Amino acid sequence: MKTKIVNFLSAGFACCMLSLSFAQGRTWTSADGAKTFDGELQSYNPETGAVGVTLTGGKVMNFPQDKLSAADIAFLKEQGKIAAPVADKPSADKAAANLKVRKLPDVLPDPDGKEADMSKPVQVFIMMGQSNMLGFGNPGPVKGVAATKYPYLVDDGGNWNVRKDVRNTFFCMAALRYNDWLTAENGNGSGKFGPEIGIGNYMGQVIDAPVLILKSCVGNRALGWDLLPPSAVGTGKSGQSYQGDSESSNRKVSEEAKAKNGGWYAGLQYDQDVGAAQTALKDLATYYPGATKFEVAGFFWWQGNAEAGKGSIETYDKNLAFLFNDLKKDFNAPNAKFVCATLGEHDKNAPLSQKMFAFAELPEFKDKAAVFFTQPVANGGSSGSHYSGNGETYMNVGEGMGKAMAELLSK
Repeated sequence: MKTKIVNFLSAGFACCMLSLSFAQGRTWTSADGAKTFDGELQSYNPETGAVGVTLTGGKVMNFPQDKLSAADIAFLKEQGKIAAPVADKPSADKAAANLKVRKLPDVLPDPDGKEADMSKPVQVFIMMGQSNMLGFGNPGPVKGVAATKYPYLVDDGGNWNVRKDVRNTFFCMAALRYNDWLTAENGNGSGKFGPEIGIGNYMGQVIDAPVLILKSCVGNRALGWDLLPPSAVGTGKSGQSYQGDSESSNRKVSEEAKAKNGGWYAGLQYDQDVGAAQTALKDLATYYPGATKFEVAGFFWWQGNAEAGKGSIETYDKNLAFLFNDLKKDFNAPNAKFVCATLGEHDKNAPLSQKMFAFAELPEFKDKAAVFFTQPVANGGSSGSHYSGNGETYMNVGEGMGKAMAELLSK
């Protein structure tokens, strides 16, 4: 039987494991009938066909149902019950339950290369915004100065470090673009990176738990229109309100709503970006291998370039408040924190900057929201030019946002 199990595993099956309310010990047979193995059913997702079986000795094997015999598939469809990973219940006095935050160091050390303690819930940080959140930073020039400016990015030999305790996942237009361990060599799947590198390294350092950076965004989107939150009423462009019909925790871009609004609607990008992140968290182990539980600890927001033409600067502070509150609701994260960043070309007196600071200064968001002022660390031009791909700008903004989040989490 041992040989048969090894042969079955050697096919390289990889799929997420979802927990079931029961386990069934049985003999399983491969689709071609040539191999069998014994194990207990631990997970089955009838929508994706993902199967998880615990073998003798405790090893978990994950694979798609089409690798099994017709009889096994029939058994799964009749007996399998799905229970997707759910967020642990947040505590009243922490950003997320069981979250321990280490002291913020003056200079980040090199990652130790160790994997995270998987007995702890994954701490998830949702990143949203527009193209500069998506990331246009060029890693090549950064590698040349990393030893002095960002020493934690490279090892003593000048090679890129890889964090084994921070996972970096990126969706654009609901399509998966990147899913791997955090490294500055590639942050968004195209050989470039955004603020997730600085953010991820700071979160990995100060949080004593697995960390998942989950980015879902696309360029040229305005908070006052495309990203208008569901609770926004009359605060979008020209007094617009959210027009979607998606239910909370089930965000799906509605073709009916699009048809009624000329192919687009106020809030469509919110629905799509939030929906992609929610769907990913239902298949948690695909995006953080070995994970079974999570907590959404915070949200990062970098956006604003499209607001003047497509959205509403006048009500940007109100819409940020709607955004933060709706995200907490949609991700079952009432104690999560929120960090946004200004545009690099804007000083503190710029109307959009003022709206961001006004939002964070609202009494209801005390110790819950913060703004990182980007202008002093931005190089390479404006947000509209993506700072000419200046990697140091993206690193500096990521570090600043990461530090701001670390300070919020410690309160």
